[in-house]
Amino acid sequence: MDHDFAAVAARGDRDMTAEITASPEAVALERIAGAAREVQAASAALEKHFGVNGGTQPSTLELARFAAAMQELRDAREEFDRLLSRKQRQ
Repeated sequence: MDHDFAAVAARGDRDMTAEITASPEAVALERIAGAAREVQAASAALEKHFGVNGGTQPSTLELARFAAAMQELRDAREEFDRLLSRKQRQ
């Protein structure tokens, strides 16, 4: 009998975890994290061009990637702020 209770409790935890994971706030945070990783990767690619000997000029594509990543991070943070603002008003 205790085993059945444990199974029900485990299912409840999974359901709650799925609900939290699927929340708009969780999705927005996941978007921010992904955008931050892309900014970090684009930044690392640019840093390779700035070495001790003056480095080389980054390509237009590398600069565009960095700019797009920064814009996505900005947009993701703004969306998260809007979600939190709406939630606080409820």
